[in-house]
Amino acid sequence: MAAAADFTQSKQAMSYALCKHLNLDPNSISSTLIKENDIASLFSHIVTSPQDEVKKWVEFSSNFVLSDGEQHALLGNLNQHLSQMSVLLAGFKPSAADIIVFATVHVFMCHLSDSELQKYPNILRWMDYIQNVVDFGMTLQKINLTKSIFNPPAPAPSHPKKADKGDGDPNSKKAVSGQKVADKSDVAADSKKAAGENKVPGDKANPTSTKNNKPSGDKKKVQEKTAGKTEAAAEKAPQKSAEKDSECSVSILNIQVGVIRKAWKHPSADSLLVEEIDLGDGNVRQVVSGLAKFFSPDELVNRHVVLITNVKPGKLRDVMSAGLVLCASNKDHTVVEPLIPPEGAKLGERISFAGFDGKPEDVLNPKKKQLDKITPHLRTDENGIATFRGVPFTTSAGLCRSSVPNADVK
Repeated sequence: MAAAADFTQSKQAMSYALCKHLNLDPNSISSTLIKENDIASLFSHIVTSPQDEVKKWVEFSSNFVLSDGEQHALLGNLNQHLSQMSVLLAGFKPSAADIIVFATVHVFMCHLSDSELQKYPNILRWMDYIQNVVDFGMTLQKINLTKSIFNPPAPAPSHPKKADKGDGDPNSKKAVSGQKVADKSDVAADSKKAAGENKVPGDKANPTSTKNNKPSGDKKKVQEKTAGKTEAAAEKAPQKSAEKDSECSVSILNIQVGVIRKAWKHPSADSLLVEEIDLGDGNVRQVVSGLAKFFSPDELVNRHVVLITNVKPGKLRDVMSAGLVLCASNKDHTVVEPLIPPEGAKLGERISFAGFDGKPEDVLNPKKKQLDKITPHLRTDENGIATFRGVPFTTSAGLCRSSVPNADVK
């Protein structure tokens, strides 16, 4: 499996990332110090007062390196731990524990086959998140996590066909309606004939009979008119249904990949941040997000995000906002994180969904409450992949994801 030289490389990556995490100069840790010390000693040299929880993960890393043939058992424990966690410690931001464990298991995971990697889906999801938010320098290569093959279920047709509304002949309703009218006309004719036969010879035309015949003709006209309205309503029903379905389809949203170039605190709202997001080709827009409780402005700068760009621009507490950054949130809203587009996704690229190929609207109509109809179906799955009704957010470079599994996306 992993050679001693590989773990030396892991210690270099760990040292660099820890220094960056603690705002220390990575060059202050000499290569000799890294080479001659084991993981625990090197960690204690950089982090002078670690938390007890962090110490446990340092011990885990030391045992992982020294264990001969027991790494899979340790990985199984780690995978189980991450099944309910975004990161190793409580919360969602990477800590020193995430850095040291990632650097340690990275080299081992790189030597596993595809089938072996599938045994640790939670570790793969966690590693993909860590390698995209923690700077390990140039020492460790990023792992290309295109291992799992996602086969989304075939979505129900979003536009029901008009022809499917009825299986029979489209003129069948008219035929039935005509038959009913004909039957009633026959009855009226029989009644009229019977009245004529009962008439006294030599009498004048019976006015009562004439009056009775006239309403019969009026009823026929009313019946024909009612049948026409029924048929027209039946034809309009599929159109209204199709319009309603289109309003609930994710295809009306223009969801694009962007990168946050600047971020600052909202001048009059403690819970809000203002971001300047680059969509490529000179398209830069300002967006207000409720992320102040979860991120500092500096943590968002240069972060790639996924945002809805065809929401109607408007002011949030007197600051203009022209977009909506999509984030994964757990049930109690204590963990909120912007979705992560895959590495290599182009700025401005539109997110696609298999089976939903409609054209996005230029600007969403707030009165139709379209977002309210769509967002309940946006979620991350058990692997953290962002989906609409089970169909993943897809770019040319791969799938969008989050470190928060089984979460709402809003």
